[in-house]
Amino acid sequence: MTSVLEPDAPGKLPSISESIARLRQNMAKVFLGHGSALDRVICCLLARGHILIEDVPGVGKTVLALALARSIACDFSRIQLTPDLLPTDVLGVSIFDRATGEFVFKPGPIFANIILADEINRTPPRTQTALLEAMNEATVSIDGRSMKLGQPFMVVATQNPYDFEGTYLLPENQLDRFLMRISLGYPSPADESRVLEQRPADHTLPELSSVMSKAEVVALQQRADAVRLDRSLMDYIVAFANATRRHDRLRVGLSPRGSLALAQAARATALFQGRDYAVPEDITRNIIDVCAHRVIARSAYTPGADSTAEILNAILRTIKSPA
Repeated sequence: MTSVLEPDAPGKLPSISESIARLRQNMAKVFLGHGSALDRVICCLLARGHILIEDVPGVGKTVLALALARSIACDFSRIQLTPDLLPTDVLGVSIFDRATGEFVFKPGPIFANIILADEINRTPPRTQTALLEAMNEATVSIDGRSMKLGQPFMVVATQNPYDFEGTYLLPENQLDRFLMRISLGYPSPADESRVLEQRPADHTLPELSSVMSKAEVVALQQRADAVRLDRSLMDYIVAFANATRRHDRLRVGLSPRGSLALAQAARATALFQGRDYAVPEDITRNIIDVCAHRVIARSAYTPGADSTAEILNAILRTIKSPA
């Protein structure tokens, strides 16, 4: 496929930067404040990754996901994950057609480009795992058939903190399928005043128009794949990953899939910044969002124990930067 986005000069990508800025500005009409969250979601899209947004109810997790979906001219579906949801409610089911005497497959909501998996940790692990193949391989296997999902394909999942009533812990293999896990936090007083005044979820969101086509998204993802990652940066990632596996405060370190995710996130971050080459800061900027949910601390549930983010930052300070 020939990209619809071409760089204007070696090293710098002004036209691509303008496309990304247009997408961000459109989303910011609805999702007020939390600029870093907008950046993270867009970087996940560029990296062909999925994102898990974890925070307390009412801080805008669903609004952020809907702002992305409505800004792109793609197929969108929302899955409200409830305790009684079955895997077939997500993937689809084969129904017998009496007229033809054959089973006809009725695709589920997973067959879309942007999927909002709302409150993913309120559904049992059996239904959560129905998403694994789709998130990892962009395919769905049912009744002995493997069906390819369309591109782009991105799952934007939201969840409440695990200690809230009615929630289930996400299995480690499910967490590992998310390129990033982020938390929004509360808005600043100024941003919260803007929300009260403008009520963007009620007024702006329903009228939000798309600013990017499906072909443009795929072309941007191809550009992210082509961003140069120097050998020294690859060695930097490998050194960091190996340090997590040897650290005495981590029971599970970063897997090779985690290293790949960190490299791809670095490429997407470089493209987001308008470059066709990555720098060390593109890696360090993504350490917590990409890696914290993939490692397990030995004393994760001990009062006063260091969080995985603190441990990862401590490890990062021991690794010599290529810069």
